[in-house]
Amino acid sequence: MTATQPELAAPSVRQLVLLSIPAVVVGVVSALALWAIESLAGLIEDGVWTNLPKALGIDPSSGWWIFAVLTVTGAAVGLTVWLVPGHAGPDSATTELVAPPLRPAVVPSLALAAVLGLAGGVSLGPENPIIAINISLMVALVGRMWKAVPVQLVLTMAASGTIGALFGTPVAAALVFTGMVAAVKGGGALWDKLFLPLVSAAAGSLTMTFLAHPHFAIPMPAYTTITGWDVLAALIIAVLATAVGLVGVYLFPLVHRGFHALRHPLLMTLIGGAVLGGLGALGGPITLFKGLTQMNQLVTSRGDYTAGQLALILVVKLAALLVAAGAGFRGGRIFPAVFIGAAVGTLANALVPAVPVQIAVAAGVLGLTLAIARDGWIAIFIGVAVTQNLLILPILCLAVLPAWLLVTKAPEMLIKQPVLTPTSPRAAGGAGR
Repeated sequence: MTATQPELAAPSVRQLVLLSIPAVVVGVVSALALWAIESLAGLIEDGVWTNLPKALGIDPSSGWWIFAVLTVTGAAVGLTVWLVPGHAGPDSATTELVAPPLRPAVVPSLALAAVLGLAGGVSLGPENPIIAINISLMVALVGRMWKAVPVQLVLTMAASGTIGALFGTPVAAALVFTGMVAAVKGGGALWDKLFLPLVSAAAGSLTMTFLAHPHFAIPMPAYTTITGWDVLAALIIAVLATAVGLVGVYLFPLVHRGFHALRHPLLMTLIGGAVLGGLGALGGPITLFKGLTQMNQLVTSRGDYTAGQLALILVVKLAALLVAAGAGFRGGRIFPAVFIGAAVGTLANALVPAVPVQIAVAAGVLGLTLAIARDGWIAIFIGVAVTQNLLILPILCLAVLPAWLLVTKAPEMLIKQPVLTPTSPRAAGGAGR
């Protein structure tokens, strides 16, 4: 250690205990915010997809209704981005899962855009918007109540509490933040750095469990014996699923550029909604929404689909993810990626029935999540979570290795914004306004 590289002091036991109070508050409030947004989206979803069609005598699974609802959703989100103060924050395609706090004035418009997308059937999850919302709210709240708590710590606790609530367990947050906090110099041992984020994540996951019981588990036959063929199948399926995900990653900048060439936010999401409606009409209701409920339906009813139908569902959902993320809708990419991975695994099981469905689905989920989220720990965690079988864990720990070799040098599914310098034309023009 040198004088030019100062390290953070290790926290004392007293500091950890005292800071646990705001950590619990942050976790609970983060979960409540997630629950409120998902509950509101659920109420609107029931009205649009169940109550209104029933009152009109319309089949909500008909292609024209799907097309109409997604097109209207695109218009509503576009109007929000265009006209509502705050303009729904930055494009989700340009933001990491954990990003710096937004101005509090941006939060209402971002929440509205996220709710409309979730309720309307857009193929994105709530993770990016709700983490951004909670970080912004908690930084403002804790900044008033506990001024001595560093902003970066509040950001970490809010993100941890939200991730714990999203996945129903603090383990997910621990995996996400292990690498991040390990890179911070000093500050004590790894678990000293993880202590407060884990307090927040535990508070968030318990709160959300009491309110909504979130889970990724899919009912499947018991898996009790590992065979060499199962390990080989997992390796192959994980690599193939990763390759499918990377196709989407490489196409994503082209899709994003194409929609943003329209320049106007209303045109982008309106046309994006119409395209999503066409894709939904083609793939059916199972290809709509963030995909968690639909994943369960797909796997448990896999006998009702032919291999050709499963392939169509896979392609439609991947295209819907690219369009939704590229056209300016606000949402995350992990949840639909998990559905696509489950579709890859279900297709593999349909083509080779000798491969246990648990192995096929877990490996497919691992590969797609790895390609889209670029996080091996989260990929392994979700792969195990969908099966609820720890016997699959060592298989996935092996399968992630060749899959990681595919993604390690590939681009991320993220649009990099140009960095403006004081001498750049855009920066100079902006400075004069």
